[in-house]
Amino acid sequence: MMQRRHFLTLALAATSSLTLPVLAQTTATEAPAAAPIADPIKAMDRAERQAVLRGLADSLNDNFVLPDIGARYAAMLRQKADTDAYADLTDPSAFGDKVTADLQAIAKDGHLRLAPKGVFASRAPRKQAPDTPASTKANGPPGLEEVKMIGDVAYLRFNAFLGDEKMIAEARGFLMANASNAKAVIIDARPHRGGGLAEMDAILPLLYGQPTTLVRMDTRISAFAHGMPAVASLVNRVAPGGIVRQDHTVTPDLTEMRLQSVPVYYLTSRRSASAAEHLALSFKRTKRATLVGEKTYGAGHFGGVEPVGDRFAAFIPVGRTYDPDTNWGWEGQGVTPDVETPADEALATALDLAARAGAHPARPAVAAVPMVEPVDP
Repeated sequence: MMQRRHFLTLALAATSSLTLPVLAQTTATEAPAAAPIADPIKAMDRAERQAVLRGLADSLNDNFVLPDIGARYAAMLRQKADTDAYADLTDPSAFGDKVTADLQAIAKDGHLRLAPKGVFASRAPRKQAPDTPASTKANGPPGLEEVKMIGDVAYLRFNAFLGDEKMIAEARGFLMANASNAKAVIIDARPHRGGGLAEMDAILPLLYGQPTTLVRMDTRISAFAHGMPAVASLVNRVAPGGIVRQDHTVTPDLTEMRLQSVPVYYLTSRRSASAAEHLALSFKRTKRATLVGEKTYGAGHFGGVEPVGDRFAAFIPVGRTYDPDTNWGWEGQGVTPDVETPADEALATALDLAARAGAHPARPAVAAVPMVEPVDP
């Protein structure tokens, strides 16, 4: 039985019970630090290993976004279970890491992962490489980090789209409050590791002047059999068998239209993943914003976290997001910005572009601020 929360989690879901629009934040290669498991002393035995492997095999076979690859994953896992191939792994964290590595060796996926349940629930910061650009590190708790006016440029910085109602209201309220004097908008997604659709659905109606299709999302129909709710911005389309096809759309806000014609700049880095990439492709495809920074991470299959046995959970990708005109998706490739520049220089570059477009950014307001280690939801 599949029990996911926020299945359209472009990579960020962490608990159970399926609901629709989160896109996902935790990638297979860049995951939060593990939280202590419920019983760290109890070693895994053969029965537990086999149960986890076979349960994961069933889920991937039935629900993985690409059925042929899901079947290959499942065959490998069942063979490993039959032979107790992981007999030397009694530590849950090491077991999860090895299974994930073996799955990724068959076919890479930016979200697929098996780990102790605490890993997906953890908000512990991850260690960063010494050369990690400062601009890609979270500078606050998960979600909306900062809103401010830089001269007459409205600036918003996100490290995740959590669907938090208070943060959504703050972001939307900030834009509405400054609609009369903002000559450009900058959305900074350089530390953004994923999430859902709610923030986009609140902000984008203020920025688009015409009803617009952003991107297309194909989901294995099995995911919808577990209670995914309707979302107003997702419009059903005719689809092949076994697939639910939806277009992510935006309808202009007719109560506040002043930002619908100003330039928009979207800042990206190589760490911008999942939901951040969903928005990047949306902006690029519709030409509503200029993307500035680095090519994004390349995690384009959305899904959710499913319990596997008593101590484990797996992020199961069940769908893909892509350009409906070209069928192109960013999984394993990333979205290339319109203006490529090192992540730490992206804000200054965007402000220069805004100034050329007629805005008057106040340069002293963009001095570097201390950054802290990122906290992944």
